[in-house]
Amino acid sequence: MGIYPLSVAPMMDWTDRHCRYFLRQFSPRVLLYTEMIVANAVLRGDRERLLACDPAEHPVALQLGGCDPGQLAHAAAIGVSFGYDEINLNVGCPSDRVQSATFGACLMAQPRLVGDCIRAMRNAVEVPVTVKCRIGIDDHDDYAFLHAFVSEVAAAGCATLIVHARKAVLKGLSPKENREVPPLNYERAWWVKRDFPSLTVIINGGLRTVPQVTEQLLHVDGVMLGREAYHNPYLLPALHRVVHADDFETPDPASITQCMRIYAEREMKAGTPLRAITRHMMGLFAGRAGARAWRRALGEGASHPGAGPALMEAALSAAIRFP
Repeated sequence: MGIYPLSVAPMMDWTDRHCRYFLRQFSPRVLLYTEMIVANAVLRGDRERLLACDPAEHPVALQLGGCDPGQLAHAAAIGVSFGYDEINLNVGCPSDRVQSATFGACLMAQPRLVGDCIRAMRNAVEVPVTVKCRIGIDDHDDYAFLHAFVSEVAAAGCATLIVHARKAVLKGLSPKENREVPPLNYERAWWVKRDFPSLTVIINGGLRTVPQVTEQLLHVDGVMLGREAYHNPYLLPALHRVVHADDFETPDPASITQCMRIYAEREMKAGTPLRAITRHMMGLFAGRAGARAWRRALGEGASHPGAGPALMEAALSAAIRFP
């Protein structure tokens, strides 16, 4: 698997398989990620529900949460059996629930354990094993700390590091506040690439426009978009044209709606509620005439008993006729 200069971040409650199928329509080459899935849940839970993905989603990566090398290795192997192209270890989530299980961002304080986890997973799978981290945690907020962490994970064989360019505050800030309050420090991620030139460095955090992404690509190997890609998915084809010299043409809302209707027809026959799919499609008209009519028709209509995939075309008509 090569370097992916454009990816969409793992986002809890958002980047499920229906979201990923939708986002795939906007670029054939963007790397998509699952939500973080706890390794122990993979071992003990409903694997089909947790790990199922559509072939159209590829390239797609599985993000795991955990701190036990053996469990992570087993879960990684199961993930590969479901077809995932990459296994990513979450070393960036600051939530209290994740900390209580001793994984996520708090693992940055235990780089040797992270290294052991990487080695175990690499021994278990042949796809790349990557790490997503922060630039620091709490009072460990200097480049020396980040450099020592990166040295350990690189020595363990991690060849790709995704750096959220904010530190994590483990006590006193919510996950939402941790995405907004700690200041962005892109330069610290740039220094990682400078000091570890053989490492693929992907930067994440606060990137919302084509010019912002273009600037980052002067310093690192790629960018990871978060909520902006979810709320404004047409940013993806705009960036696709920047980073890929191919013949991909930006799809129009009507063609995406038709594709998603066909997908919904298949999924609903298998028992998937329509709303599980349409909730991810609200941003289709973001920044375009008809956005409010689209959201209203789709949001209200999906709640009606008996609503079916034809709702999508009705919402499209509403967006076109009543901007």
